[in-house]
Amino acid sequence: QVQLVESGGGLVQAGGSLGLSCVASGRAFSSNTMGWFRQAPGKEREFVAAISSGGGSTYYANSVKGRFTISRDNAKNTVYLQMNSLKDEDTAVYYCGAGRGRMIMPTTPQSVGYWGQGTQVTVSS
Repeated sequence: QVQLVESGGGLVQAGGSLGLSCVASGRAFSSNTMGWFRQAPGKEREFVAAISSGGGSTYYANSVKGRFTISRDNAKNTVYLQMNSLKDEDTAVYYCGAGRGRMIMPTTPQSVGYWGQGTQVTVSS
């Protein structure tokens, strides 16, 4: 079992920055691949970014590449998502997720084994 708690969401102006955190408890965090997803009203949950268990490999959706950065601190059981140059279309509930297995990179909702409760990010223009 893995429990995930996100924080850091809020309201930000377009062009601004926001950082999200996701703290994990339960199964050894350092063995988990981790990812961030988002879901806007009326839309399906979509992949944002993922990171390998050791942090050496990262993956991004094209829509956020160059603006968002995923990172992790295994000593703190925490994965981060730094979001810069935010746009209106980044408005969504952001979820962190743990991959289903050590070698499964969570790049689709089906590849996530555990979800956090989500945190709202609202970008105003």
